[in-house]
Amino acid sequence: MRCAACDHAMPSGARFCPSCGVPVGRAGTAATAPAEERKIVTVVFCDLVGSTALSGVLDPETLRTVVLRYFDRMRAPLEECGGTVEKFIGDAVMAVFGVPVTHEDDARRALSAALAMLDAVHDLNENELHPTLGIRLAVRIGVNTGPAVTSTDVSTRQALVSGETVNVAARLEQHAAEGEVLIGPETRRAAGPTARSEPVGPLRLKGKTAPVTAYRLLAVAEDDPRLSRRFDVPLVGRTAELGVLRQALRDVTGRYDAPNVLVVHGEAGMGKTRLVHEWLRDTGPACAQGSGRCRPYGEHGSLAPLADAVREVLRHFPDLRDPAGAEGDTDEDTDERDEIRQALALLAGGLLEDGTPNPSVDDTCAAAGDLLAALARRRPVVLVVDDCQWASDVLLDVLGTLAGDLTASPVLFVCLARPDLLDRRSDWASTGRATRSLPLPGLTADEAATVAETLMEVGAHGFGAAVAEDTAAGSGVPAHVLEAAGGNPLHLEHLVAAVMEHGSGYRARGADGLPTTLQALLGARIGGGGRGGRPPDWRPAGGGGGV
Repeated sequence: MRCAACDHAMPSGARFCPSCGVPVGRAGTAATAPAEERKIVTVVFCDLVGSTALSGVLDPETLRTVVLRYFDRMRAPLEECGGTVEKFIGDAVMAVFGVPVTHEDDARRALSAALAMLDAVHDLNENELHPTLGIRLAVRIGVNTGPAVTSTDVSTRQALVSGETVNVAARLEQHAAEGEVLIGPETRRAAGPTARSEPVGPLRLKGKTAPVTAYRLLAVAEDDPRLSRRFDVPLVGRTAELGVLRQALRDVTGRYDAPNVLVVHGEAGMGKTRLVHEWLRDTGPACAQGSGRCRPYGEHGSLAPLADAVREVLRHFPDLRDPAGAEGDTDEDTDERDEIRQALALLAGGLLEDGTPNPSVDDTCAAAGDLLAALARRRPVVLVVDDCQWASDVLLDVLGTLAGDLTASPVLFVCLARPDLLDRRSDWASTGRATRSLPLPGLTADEAATVAETLMEVGAHGFGAAVAEDTAAGSGVPAHVLEAAGGNPLHLEHLVAAVMEHGSGYRARGADGLPTTLQALLGARIGGGGRGGRPPDWRPAGGGGGV
């Protein structure tokens, strides 16, 4: 019998391989070593500052209790944001985002977790350690993003990640000041404009020949597609899809029992949010608009996206704040105002307070339905819920109930989702009595060329001349960019940005050469069970042709 992991000969009846220590499987051979793969990850290092001094003022038992409490408080925000704590080293914490599951926003999650860790240390100091022991802890944090060799088996005691990305994260932590988060350049790029930072350095990091420009993290703003996507360039194409949206609103305002749920679905990056944004902007004050987004992590009520949308709708009716009503109100107006006031009173203690269905789901649905019906008698209401692939089942059920109760009211629910939702809840993308579906395909070749030209003009004047030798026929756009993007506007944005940064000779072979943000997006689609996601096969200049 030989070990399946190292091929070492094993004695009969052995429970573990005497060479590598791998346990023997049920079939009598050593279990295969955990699978390894190369992927984009974000690594977080957090270390206590001045921990040696603590040992001089605390006895060993108390010090151990403090450190264990500190570990618990650090673990919570990391895991809440989707990270995996790999190890505790002395009084340092190392965590990785992207293992075992890759998320397209792992870098942003890591930065949110890092700031939450600083807040957790402050809370621990003020509410526990200083009042009882007279001490305060201080930490410093380093965050870095890049390729690493990873193990997908988090149950093993082996390292989850290894490589240069891990080393740089540790060096950044060592250069950070007390209460400071230093991030690497790829983390800053991958997190996007929602992460506010300022440059630090260049820093001389141990093991790096060239200096590294790090960044001091200042804040992470609310995730908003209008900040991270190029909404500053004109919308190209989508004429038919805009027509469907306009017709859906006309239907709910013009006839009884019209379908009042429109599900806009398509792959990540196809422009669902941008499409609806343009439609709402053109619609203007003709309807009371409200929108909310489902988020895949963080603490929030199960109905938080609906709560956000309803709050925005209420801003279109400022007269509701006046309990006395308006001069000249009829008895019917007074009755309607009382109905709205009663619904708001119930929702104020649950949905509108923290996004929870309090006191119950049925009561919340009834009150929200009464409120929206009353408001819609004044002006048509549009409620947009984005990223419904991350919606809780409770939220989907409540939206379905409200839609069914409001078929006679001019209320339109627009739900944006990736194909993941079709796998979970096929009823939410099926065409039925109250629901219509709007699939969003990729851009045509001509539309993609127009978008790419506009991106180059807006992003870097004169860039087109620099790549004239490698362009699609008559388009002024690098041919490999259009082909690799595959009609996906988000992919096109990242690929054009990469070519503009590195020049027309830039190619990438496989996933490793793609922009970090695009690697994360494709990795999330592959690793998270999404549809498709085969990385474009780019090649370095001179490496054997185009795509």
